[in-house]
Amino acid sequence: MFDLIQSLADWLTYGVFGIANESHFGATLDFFIYETLKIFVLLFIIVFLMGIINSYFPVERLRNFLSRHKLYGLEHLLASLFGAITPFCSCSSVPLFIGFVQGGIPLGVTFSFLITSPLVNEVALALFLGMFGWKVTLIYAMSGILLGAVGGWVLGKMNLQGYLTDWVHQIWENASRDAEVFEEEHQTFIQRLPAISQEVKDIIKGIALYVVLGIAIGAGMHGFIPENFFEQYLSGGQWWTVPLAVLLAVPMYANAAGIVPVIQVLVVKGVPIGTAIAFMMGTVGLSLPEATLLKKVMTMRLIAVFFGTVTLFIILSGFLFNLIL
Repeated sequence: MFDLIQSLADWLTYGVFGIANESHFGATLDFFIYETLKIFVLLFIIVFLMGIINSYFPVERLRNFLSRHKLYGLEHLLASLFGAITPFCSCSSVPLFIGFVQGGIPLGVTFSFLITSPLVNEVALALFLGMFGWKVTLIYAMSGILLGAVGGWVLGKMNLQGYLTDWVHQIWENASRDAEVFEEEHQTFIQRLPAISQEVKDIIKGIALYVVLGIAIGAGMHGFIPENFFEQYLSGGQWWTVPLAVLLAVPMYANAAGIVPVIQVLVVKGVPIGTAIAFMMGTVGLSLPEATLLKKVMTMRLIAVFFGTVTLFIILSGFLFNLIL
């Protein structure tokens, strides 16, 4: 499906609009069209599916189940593992995150998914294996999964639900009210479909502006920031290069598969491998476009807490990688 969207984006950019294939503007526009179409398709599919699930399994019932059945942190590990098998970048993971929040899944568990999903996927691991060997690949995969599980658990302990936006609380209220009506009237799936479709329409309409704005920021970074821009700042072995690498990576935007070849170049240029991996984690796990998309779901305080916590864990991981690799 994504290959079809990429072909459509290429055709529009280089065929219909006639923009030069190797120009910065062409790369920016192609990226913008592809990511916009992809994320809206994901949003529609995921929100629609969660709407169906909510109509038969109300939000409150899920919350009650999770409150009665203690999984002792296993739910965070499972969410992190699910994130590892979904081949999404940070922005593409947001629709699933919204779907989980829509479904009433605890915030800490959804954070476990959101952290790991862009960090670890099969394409990036295959590239890692070919470029750095099995040892580095295994350490990176395990650290990405543990980072999501532990980070989500820590964030869950902070009781941050109150910092979700009013828009999210309204979605929960609507979902619970619709589910009660469905059950009381014993409506069939066809009878429930109009309400589900209206909910999908309202959610996508509410977040559309943030999606477009976030992708526009990411497209500009993708097309105009050169890959060798940060080499001169990270090639030293000083202790401060790890936190600097993560801080410099946050404004960047790329998926894991796209950034792995860049990491190989950085290592060849003399950047310590732990610093390079921390830069990669910061680039794919945290980005300004992702923050823009999340603004519809989270308050600025919650976004700051999320970014700050994950940044700290990535920095600690970078120091650890430099020690053991």
